[in-house]
Amino acid sequence: QVQLVESGGGLVQPGGSLRLSCAASTSMFGLANMGWDRRAPGKQRELVAAITSGGSTNYADSVKGRFTISRDNAKNTVFLQMNSLKPEDTAVYYCHANTPWGDYWGQGSQVTVSS
Repeated sequence: QVQLVESGGGLVQPGGSLRLSCAASTSMFGLANMGWDRRAPGKQRELVAAITSGGSTNYADSVKGRFTISRDNAKNTVFLQMNSLKPEDTAVYYCHANTPWGDYWGQGSQVTVSS
């Protein structure tokens, strides 16, 4: 019913930046609460950032001040701007949509922060 496709991941040096994008298939995107989760090796799944349909945002303490979540409802896309990246940010990042008709996740995008 809803497909989510992440892009923008890759390898970056510590202190660098990346921007992840998540394109949604539904025209009901504006009604969805969106977020980014991540799963690092040996770690539990963590909610990194979320943005509601109304534009309210929340961030994990570990990324607060460094990451910014935003959305473009006209393009059915959510973004995660990641600045001042640290090696501990290395993880697979998943786009998450919470909708009135269910929850959906993308396939994930690998982010590796390393010299």
